Amino acid sequence: MDASEAAGAGGGAGGQPNNFRMLYLNDPVKNAQFKYLHNRISTAKYNIITFLPKFLYEQFSKYANLFFLFTACIQQIPNISPTNPLTTLVPLLIVLFFTALKEVMEDLKRHRSDSETNIRFTKALSGDVFVDTKWRDVRVGDIVRVEGGEAFPADLILLSSSEPEGLCYIETCNLDGETNLKIKQALTDTAPMVTPQDIAHLEGYIEYEQPNNSLYTFDGTLVLQKSYGGERTQLALDPTQQLLRGAILRNTRWIYGVVIFTGHETKLMRNASATPIKRTSVEKMTNVQILFLFGLLIVLSVSCALGTFIMERKYSDTMGYIVHQSSVKEFLMNILTFLILFNNLIPISLIVTMEMVKFQQSVLINSDLDMYYEPSDTPALARTSSLVEELGQIEYIFSDKTGTLTCNVMEFRQCSIAGLPYADTVEASQRAKVVDGEVVGHYDFPQLQEHGRSHQNSQVINEFLTLLAACHTVIPEVNNGVITYQASSPDEAALVSGARELGYVFTIRRPKSITIEVDGQPFEYEILNICEFNSTRKRMSAVVRGPDGRIKLYTKGADTVILERLAPNNPYVETTLEHLEEYATEGLRTLCLAMREISEDEYQQWSAVYDRAATTLVNRSEELDKAAELIEKDLFLLGATAIEDKLQDGVPETIHTLAQAGIKIWVLTGDRQETAINIGYSCKLIQEDMALIICNEETHWETKEFLEKKLNAVRTARSGLENEPLALIIDGHTLKFALEKDVELTFLELACLCKAVICCRVSPLQKALVVKLVKKHKKAILLAIGDGANDVSMIQAAHVGVGINGMEGMQAARSSDFAISQFRFLRKLLLVHGAWSYQRLSKLILYSFYKNICLYMTQFWFAFYNGFSGQVIYESWTISFYNVFFTMLP
Repeated sequence: MDASEAAGAGGGAGGQPNNFRMLYLNDPVKNAQFKYLHNRISTAKYNIITFLPKFLYEQFSKYANLFFLFTACIQQIPNISPTNPLTTLVPLLIVLFFTALKEVMEDLKRHRSDSETNIRFTKALSGDVFVDTKWRDVRVGDIVRVEGGEAFPADLILLSSSEPEGLCYIETCNLDGETNLKIKQALTDTAPMVTPQDIAHLEGYIEYEQPNNSLYTFDGTLVLQKSYGGERTQLALDPTQQLLRGAILRNTRWIYGVVIFTGHETKLMRNASATPIKRTSVEKMTNVQILFLFGLLIVLSVSCALGTFIMERKYSDTMGYIVHQSSVKEFLMNILTFLILFNNLIPISLIVTMEMVKFQQSVLINSDLDMYYEPSDTPALARTSSLVEELGQIEYIFSDKTGTLTCNVMEFRQCSIAGLPYADTVEASQRAKVVDGEVVGHYDFPQLQEHGRSHQNSQVINEFLTLLAACHTVIPEVNNGVITYQASSPDEAALVSGARELGYVFTIRRPKSITIEVDGQPFEYEILNICEFNSTRKRMSAVVRGPDGRIKLYTKGADTVILERLAPNNPYVETTLEHLEEYATEGLRTLCLAMREISEDEYQQWSAVYDRAATTLVNRSEELDKAAELIEKDLFLLGATAIEDKLQDGVPETIHTLAQAGIKIWVLTGDRQETAINIGYSCKLIQEDMALIICNEETHWETKEFLEKKLNAVRTARSGLENEPLALIIDGHTLKFALEKDVELTFLELACLCKAVICCRVSPLQKALVVKLVKKHKKAILLAIGDGANDVSMIQAAHVGVGINGMEGMQAARSSDFAISQFRFLRKLLLVHGAWSYQRLSKLILYSFYKNICLYMTQFWFAFYNGFSGQVIYESWTISFYNVFFTMLP
């Protein structure tokens, strides 16, 4: 198949559409025409040619350095400078030299790291054999072989592997910080190609998306040509086949993959964008003070030039040795003379000294044993030294809940099945008994297992437990006969482990099926389709064919999305809702579980729609969501689960102490409202004497009316000297309206009048929008703290971002300015390190200005005694070294 044929099929070759790109399998000549980027990477800031211009531009974009350059230049003009022409130039060069040395040393490390990466070896297909090839020489379209334990040299599409049916396991710790293994699977058409000869005869092309930074999505189509001019097979590619640069192959001997993105177009490099530059309020104030000192310098220089003019006019008769020149030019020259004389009024060493002090303060944070967490062997880490003083000025803290205030170690505690409540441990007084025909109290888990065998609800119980064991993306690993579960989230691991405790043991995952052991007997379930969880859907579904051949849809998700998709006349809705509220008031995380049986005809019709959505290259994720909506309907509610996520040690005390320090804390969480409120009470964010303002409105106008009404009531109460403490609770649906232009200021004012704010069921984007709203309208320093990838945008939006080294990986910590392991360490970070750093840096700045003002006011005073002649009271080099050496140390 030639380029023109492919262009007709997919719009590729010479006329590729902007939204997609193309590569040909085993055809480097055709791929060369696209001129895709090479695989060399460079994370360095400079090279030999660009170092000088880039460095000088960066340094002289600072006001202070620009001023000293100007002073050094005018010092070279004859008969202008009263001091040695080198007294400003030499100190400036010394400061620039040491700054340049620091930049060069840091950049050499980057160059060395880049070089080590670029010259690594991988095996690339040449003809029908794999040959060693340096990473930098890998090209788009190359087919590579990666051995177990090796990193992928570029972004690949998995073709086949050493494991059955093209399975492989990868570790993505370098990408998202998650240490659990992830499963990838080749397409069934390419999985049997396990020899170099098979791969070398592969013909066709891949049409796929343009380079982007989304780690979890991929849209593409593989078109296979059976033989020259023969039938083409079009196959959908999705993230299941995507292997990203930075990930490592685990538990798999080898894989074959075709390169799709190289170098700086890989998703790893696309995500390596620089963290937003954050300038501290102290830096901004220092710049203002430097401008003020510059103004003072101009005033002193003009005053002395006027003094010279007056002296020449008044005493010209008695001082014949002075040549009287009253021209404007002479007056301006005198101003320049005094500018040079007083130029060190602005301390040349201030910026360098501040950086030294900040660096030492960051070292103190890193070495503080009080913030060292022994169980995970992680100390506190100041990822930047430029923001340490901001920690002492924090007025608002925006915190995630799960993994930040809580441990993110999930345990399956309770469940409601067919309207009956079950718990892992039940006190004698709480045991279930029948009163007036209704069950009061809880059954324990052993009774649940008995009910599964003999109770009238046994069928519902078995479906419930089967759902727990089948509807997930967990990978089982067997070590010494013990099964451990690798899960993408602690919730999933807790649910599958809970099913295991109740006798439904998930043992094997294959590409298209899983095995569940019930009472020691294995049952195989065919996984027909998975509709994955995302923050918009808030649910996950699996279409499975059971051992009896019947097709069932299993769905689990948030109560709000499951309840609206139930069939009419569900028998267990009311009792399940009562149990959900009970679980939420205990601070437990809840999910609803539902199912329905699907006929073969309905499945075949829906499967065709799903397959079309899976192969589209335009808005694939949206099309898949729409397809899922078609089948996720008329569900039968099985029950609900309740998972415990305990508070971290010291959280209530920390929140109480921070509140006493005048810091307001807002919690932004994806949990349901009752759970968040209960956690708020547990961690002392909400006190018993607080009045709760709960905002759950359905429309824009209702939200606006509610917030305005509450705001007016609070204002009236405050004007009447009533100062009742308030807490605002708002859900994500209502928050969407509260963040609109005509409502946001009302929402912000009401929230700022409250001592505590909890936003429930919020998306990652809403978290960032709330932070940006407060940042925009309040002159306050904000801190955001979180532990997961969903907190990154919030962390980067705040003035100071703190990441928790948590169970959800290291992505939040890597995107933050400071990283700690426990929320309780925030107390010392802010109230000790932050406060001390702010005080010390403020004193340093004041000291720097004080010593220079003292020095040059004596020079100014001396001008009155030397007839404003520009005579220097101090020796020139002494003045220069006064800032650079004599008073440089903090």
